[in-house]
Amino acid sequence: MKRVFLACAGLVALAGSAAAADLPPAPYYKAPPAYAPYSWTGFYIGLNGGGGFGQSTWGSVGSFDLSGGLVGGTVGYNYQIGQAVLGAEGDIDWSDIRGTSTTVTCPLGCTTGNSWLSTVRGRVGYAADRFMPYVTGGAAFGNINASSPGLVGASTTNAGWTVGAGIEFAITGRWSAKAEYLFVDLGKFNCGPNCGGGFVDNVSFTTNILRAGVNYRF
Repeated sequence: MKRVFLACAGLVALAGSAAAADLPPAPYYKAPPAYAPYSWTGFYIGLNGGGGFGQSTWGSVGSFDLSGGLVGGTVGYNYQIGQAVLGAEGDIDWSDIRGTSTTVTCPLGCTTGNSWLSTVRGRVGYAADRFMPYVTGGAAFGNINASSPGLVGASTTNAGWTVGAGIEFAITGRWSAKAEYLFVDLGKFNCGPNCGGGFVDNVSFTTNILRAGVNYRF
């Protein structure tokens, strides 16, 4: 009886092997590639543009509002460590931020203007994959023009400071877009008696900048 049972078991095993041999091979499924998080590390160049609104103060006139647009170029570098992004950025913009005040001491109007503005800043960001909020701050450079009709006027290039914050988003490929706010203080200068009303005036310039930009990463 035992021999009969073993013979039957052997026949079943052989039949199973033969049936398995007749089956088509199992399909091959390629594992999907591992997801690589976006890296912010590298150099970039870009364009930016927006507007500014601020204030100028003349010793003989008082304070008055400034406003206007600006547009220019950007260059920078980021280095990502985990989710922290450390960077340095510089930009230079053509600017038309200006304002005029008419008072008893300056009846023809005293004007403060800025025709170019540049910043050199550090940036610290938090990388949430393709989205990065950041804070920024550093040095600011630009000219301050002070004038009044019929007078010579005066102009100087001043160094000041800037601080702000922004957000940047990787759009596609090597391109990213950003929006940022900067507060800029270029300090003040003594423009002498040629600015308005014959007074010796100390003229200051501060502005709030709102701008957007696009960057190309290398």
